[in-house]
Amino acid sequence: MSRLALSDEILLTIDQPARYIGGELNMIKKDPASVDIRFAMCFPDVYEIGMSHLGIQILYDMFNRRSDVYCERVYSPWPDLSRIMKEQQIPLFALETQDPVKAFDFLGITIQYEMCYTNILQVLDLSQIPLHASERGEDMPIVIGGGPCTYNPEPIAEFFDLFYIGEGEISYDALFALYKQCKKDGLGRADFLRRAAQIPGIYVPSMYEVTYGEDGCLSAFTPKYEDIPAKVEKQLVMNMTEAPYPRKPLVPFIKATQDRVVLEIQRGCIRGCRFCQAGMIYRPTREKDLEQLKAYAYELLKSTGHEEISLSSLSSSDYSQLEGLVNFLIDNFHDKGVNISLPSLRIDAFSLDVMGKVQDIKKSSLTFAPEAGSQRMRDVINKGLTKDVILNGAGQAFEGGWQKVKLYFMLGLPTETVEDMQAIAELANDIAVRYYEIPKDQRNGKCQITISTSFFVPKPFTPLQWAPMCTVDEYLGKAKVVNEAVKNQLNRKSIRYNWHEADVTVLEGVFARGDRRIAAAIERAYEKGALFDAWSEYFDNERWLEAFAETGIDVAFYTLRQRELDELFPWDFIDAGVTKEFLLREWNKACEQTVTPNCRMNCSGCGARKYGGGVCFENKN
Repeated sequence: MSRLALSDEILLTIDQPARYIGGELNMIKKDPASVDIRFAMCFPDVYEIGMSHLGIQILYDMFNRRSDVYCERVYSPWPDLSRIMKEQQIPLFALETQDPVKAFDFLGITIQYEMCYTNILQVLDLSQIPLHASERGEDMPIVIGGGPCTYNPEPIAEFFDLFYIGEGEISYDALFALYKQCKKDGLGRADFLRRAAQIPGIYVPSMYEVTYGEDGCLSAFTPKYEDIPAKVEKQLVMNMTEAPYPRKPLVPFIKATQDRVVLEIQRGCIRGCRFCQAGMIYRPTREKDLEQLKAYAYELLKSTGHEEISLSSLSSSDYSQLEGLVNFLIDNFHDKGVNISLPSLRIDAFSLDVMGKVQDIKKSSLTFAPEAGSQRMRDVINKGLTKDVILNGAGQAFEGGWQKVKLYFMLGLPTETVEDMQAIAELANDIAVRYYEIPKDQRNGKCQITISTSFFVPKPFTPLQWAPMCTVDEYLGKAKVVNEAVKNQLNRKSIRYNWHEADVTVLEGVFARGDRRIAAAIERAYEKGALFDAWSEYFDNERWLEAFAETGIDVAFYTLRQRELDELFPWDFIDAGVTKEFLLREWNKACEQTVTPNCRMNCSGCGARKYGGGVCFENKN
């Protein structure tokens, strides 16, 4: 292995030095001099979080299968090391070779969560790469953004040379081929970016002109040149079974957040919850073949030594071959000491039977996500769950031996009333009542119900993208209503309640629906010390309020304003498959409290049929 970028003296003074040394099991080793393209793949958060991200594992494996590309990894240094690197002018480095990131051809940053935006600036700053794309010279890497936050990249657009919109398995080959050709022809950065903007799914912010009206809203978003597309189409994999997938994923030295084998069983979701961005942007639902998944299970467990295998999906219960897959995993691995994790399951008889076989019922808790307490609100958000279904599922679970339940809800949803908030506590109480209906000698101790509420953030490409948010005080007032209602329940001693940070939610809302003007505030907050904002111990809202004030950003303009139906959104240049007409229909149905059937029951005409596959064509003769 090459010499470490950090001295022993530094490694001995920082927390978790194994985050920075590389050399993990299944790490790819290549001679950098033997490849045409060096790609630094970055997750802008701490190593333990980044190593748990399946998307990076897929791209890392896919890129390194190419003989002409060497893909390495980089994560956000924890604040203790970040300070040392800044003070001693140590450039940020990739784990595999320990070489400086600034020496690479590409720096690809996956953007999973808006609260990581200042970490992106930390990565650029420590890499000694100019923060603004317009200031980068020919010797600097091309900085690429990818991931779900790129479905509105505008608040961070000026920090990136280009964005990849959609699933990474499709257009990178074309991008790499173009880069090699431009280098061969002696063309520079500007020529490469001009040509890259013509590759499907590639968005180059510098190739577009943005103007605003007197009311502060976006008035026009237009390409600067005739050969630049007005719309950027998301890229997605239609044949999931044949898609690249790592057989030998990286295994960290230290415990990661997701320390297990991950089987991705499908992409997309049929449910159509109106608040859920993932359920919209990953349409249509596409499944992997059962036999392929069986083969992956053997290979992945063998190549990693992990003792747990988890199914990855937005809604595992909707995978059509779930029963066959789960029974295979239990029959082949459970008696060998391999735990089987089944997230995103609906609580029905089959799921409870399976979980009873693979979990210690006395230790584990069941998770329900009703999202809203009242049936009226669940109809508004198209959740598709009735109170009877929830209580029946809970009852079956209790009779099966469970007594711990976690319930997830949202506060601040459009049209919400005090009665809707109070219904959250009432539903928790009804579930507790259902538990105590079981004869005492058949119970597993005292019932434990934990309510967690997050605050609603209207995300791009969802039917609720037109909705207003609340102020911090209004959000906290809603949490107080629920808290008081919990105290008034008969079974209050069995119910615990906690809620998300309201100030973080407001900031997330600014980033989610913001435009290019937000970049100045992000940069100013970073200069003030904002970093690891997704971590409660580091988040400081005062920094952000000062940054917004100093850069002239009116937070209320981005959060409290209900959008006009014909407003031009900063993300409207992206073709995400679902049409704005469909989203508007769903917004109107939300206001009317009308439910839309799931995609297997009936096609709702969202626009995803144009991709010619997946759930849209499952039953086509």
